Amino acid sequence: MFKRLCAAAAIGTLVLGSSAAMAQSINGAGATFPYPVYSKWADAYQNETDIGLNYQAIGSGGGIQQISARTVTFGASDAPLKPEELKKNTLVQWPQITGGVVPVVHVEGVSKGGMKLDGKTLADIYQGNITQWDDEAIAKLNPDADLPSTNITPVYRAEGSGTNFLFTHYLSQVSDEFKNMIGEGKSVAWPKGVGAKANAGVASQVAQINGAIGYVEYAYAVENKLNVVSMKNKAGKFVEPSIDSFKAAAGNADWKDAEGMYLVLTNQPGEASWPIVGASFILMHTDVKDADAAKRALAFFDWAYKNGNDAATELNYVPIPANVAELVRSQVWSQIKSEDGKAVWSK
Repeated sequence: MFKRLCAAAAIGTLVLGSSAAMAQSINGAGATFPYPVYSKWADAYQNETDIGLNYQAIGSGGGIQQISARTVTFGASDAPLKPEELKKNTLVQWPQITGGVVPVVHVEGVSKGGMKLDGKTLADIYQGNITQWDDEAIAKLNPDADLPSTNITPVYRAEGSGTNFLFTHYLSQVSDEFKNMIGEGKSVAWPKGVGAKANAGVASQVAQINGAIGYVEYAYAVENKLNVVSMKNKAGKFVEPSIDSFKAAAGNADWKDAEGMYLVLTNQPGEASWPIVGASFILMHTDVKDADAAKRALAFFDWAYKNGNDAATELNYVPIPANVAELVRSQVWSQIKSEDGKAVWSK
């Protein structure tokens, strides 16, 4: 099923549910980062409730646009909106799942797991300062590897993307030159390379091009059997991406004191922490026009908090802790109200 869903992610839309159930479907759009786990949740939820999910995996930028325009019941973004942006657009947001963004390479002659990079070198590659795989900076980090002189082809997200935001937010933290020249954002002006749509598109391009490097949510790297890079973290330790290294970074999340639940988890301290970790957020209006549709969406996300942890862990995502989920229910969902001013969510 997962291969079918990844193919659908590249196309952009997931539709689950029988034709009879689609009248009671849940409509959303946005990030491709959480698409694999949302798909798995949706399949299980449809089997239990006969309520389907219509989710357009168009990137975080598209998700923010669609929820702002009220064309969907919820938006999904890996780039959280700042509190003032939420207020301006009558939105609330909350973390639904956490995962890791991982650099992946396709370099003939370099074995699986045989590439190590640090943040500055990764930033220099994407700035175009390092153009060949046997560059001195890369060789210094990989003294035992037989690096070829193959030209480097950076692959990047072509559309507004939360994965882009997490990746560029991290590179801006570890490289002042990257911060000043390119900066962070859902969309940035990359100086060189090949653009691809969605996580699935980046994974596909890296798989096809010898010399390529890209960045994807970890589930896409695993599914496509890509060569994942080990990264030097803030503590100076080389770590491999895994649910354990994602958990180590996510353990620093202080959701209780995060205004508007605005929190970015890149470059976290800790010897075991993976450096590019982020939550994927759900966005909904506080003044909903269709209370029934909002209730269906919240019921699905509540079910996912309670029943989706095993599926998330199987795909190497980090589930949101139960105490944070309860914080979301009490402090965020309570703000979502129908046109008559009544709270949509009730336990």
